Formats: sequence, C-alpha cells, structure tokens
Amino acid sequence: MKNKTGKISGFILGVIGFLLMFKLVFLGNIPPEDEIAPGMVVIASLLDGLLFAFIGNLIQNYFGKNRNYK
Repeated sequence: MKNKTGKISGFILGVIGFLLMFKLVFLGNIPPEDEIAPGMVVIASLLDGLLFAFIGNLIQNYFGKNRNYK
C-alpha cells in the first residue's frame, strides 16, 4: 500500500479539485434554465483525477528512490 500513496492521493486531489473548481467557476455563471450534462462532468473529473494520479506517481517515484552513492 505504501507504493500506491502517490497515486491514491493524486487521484483524490484531482477529482476534488476539479469538482470544486467547476462549482466555483462554472456553476455560478450558468443560468438555472440551462441544462448541464452531469455525465460529462463526472467523466471530466475522473480524467482529471487520472492525470493527477499519474503526476503523483511521478513525484513519488522521484523522491522515493534509494540513492546509494559510493
């Protein structure tokens, strides 16, 4: 489980960050009579979460390597 910490935290951060940004930026500017496809919002948040999971994995691999210098 220790080797998946970067992926899991990156995914959670990406999904929550996208949904918060969507609520603050887009929902305030859209009139109530306009319809929004909720499926597309969920798909976009999942894709953003996957992107952040990849970035979290790269960061974890960079800082987590054992550097044995001789």
